[in-house]
Amino acid sequence: MDVRSEKLDAVGQKDFNGIMALHLIKLCVGADSIEDLREWVSERAMNAIAAGLEPHSTHTTRMVPKRVDELLDGGSLYWVIKGQVQARQKLLGIETFTDADGIQRCRLILDPSVVETTGQPKRPFQGWRYLLQDDVPRDLDSLGAAAELPADLRRELSELGLL
Repeated sequence: MDVRSEKLDAVGQKDFNGIMALHLIKLCVGADSIEDLREWVSERAMNAIAAGLEPHSTHTTRMVPKRVDELLDGGSLYWVIKGQVQARQKLLGIETFTDADGIQRCRLILDPSVVETTGQPKRPFQGWRYLLQDDVPRDLDSLGAAAELPADLRRELSELGLL
């Protein structure tokens, strides 16, 4: 197989040109569950549609990633909820802007789809961090029948290295 052809990687995400995508990981402050995140994203999408804009969700950070090209080559923002990586949203764009206080900010433009992932424990940290492709949790739908197991059981099996 030609390494430059499109293929699916180990987590079921597209890998283009044999280049492993780079991702971001961030704490999802204020969300107690993936449902909270989905509600927030849905509300933001509806507000955007009402304003005549694309239904993308956005997240504003202070620090601007330096590796933008790698992030936008198939990368996602992985969300840590209650100490576990539980979901991701595909990165569609990264914009810099200056806010009303004259501070440079970064707007992450995200796909409105929230993709549930297998749980992966993560300690608290500030801001965002780069996340290498080899370190991302698998998409939940890539587990087949195991995706139907209760979340607590999936988490325990994952911690034991069985998922």
